[in-house]
Amino acid sequence: MGFDAKVFGVRLRELRNERGMTIVDLAKVLQVRHSAVSRWENGLRKPCADSIYNISKFFNVSAGYLIGLED
Repeated sequence: MGFDAKVFGVRLRELRNERGMTIVDLAKVLQVRHSAVSRWENGLRKPCADSIYNISKFFNVSAGYLIGLED
């Protein structure tokens, strides 16, 4: 099993909402465009490895969890 963009998007949205953040808020933290975060959350694009790392550190979760390899 590999990277599941839809699982990633759902998990990213859940983590963002748990923090009460908007897409724009998260984009600023990650220093990416808000459209990139939106595409990730909607399963339309996969983030690069650096973005996955930054997201995992920010939300204190594993990269494996984010990409659907772990529960």
